[in-house]
Amino acid sequence: MSSFLVERKTVISASPDKIHELLDNFHHWRSWSPWEDADPDLKRTYTGPDAGVGAAYSWSGNRKAGAGNMTITESKPGQLVQLTLVFTKPFKATNVTTFTIDPGASGSEVTWAMTGKNNLLFSLVGKIFPMDKVVGKDFEKGLAQLKTQAEKS
Repeated sequence: MSSFLVERKTVISASPDKIHELLDNFHHWRSWSPWEDADPDLKRTYTGPDAGVGAAYSWSGNRKAGAGNMTITESKPGQLVQLTLVFTKPFKATNVTTFTIDPGASGSEVTWAMTGKNNLLFSLVGKIFPMDKVVGKDFEKGLAQLKTQAEKS
């Protein structure tokens, strides 16, 4: 089985703590996630604490939105949020998603990375549609929307 990495970065003119707050609480994802408009009737369920390790979010929607769940597995205020992402529809996959926040002179550099293993089907499909091409633009859209939200106020 081969593995993949999709990664995008942006600089946000906001404090690392403000950015962390938007990433660490799934209730805030509705304001910036690139997939929120995939299905207007998306069903969402939140479990565990509101934020931090153990916070969980499940979704179920149309074919474009699919279904799955995310659970925060590591959270360092102003620095990092890591989660396990499990897709159940339209395909099964488990990936690790990591957001890192690095303060800099011109703002906070935010990196959104996802790693996972390609099963046999995705190893073949990935030759035509690499994972980077499948979700890279979504990451770019999400980071742009995160930037807009974090820079408000």
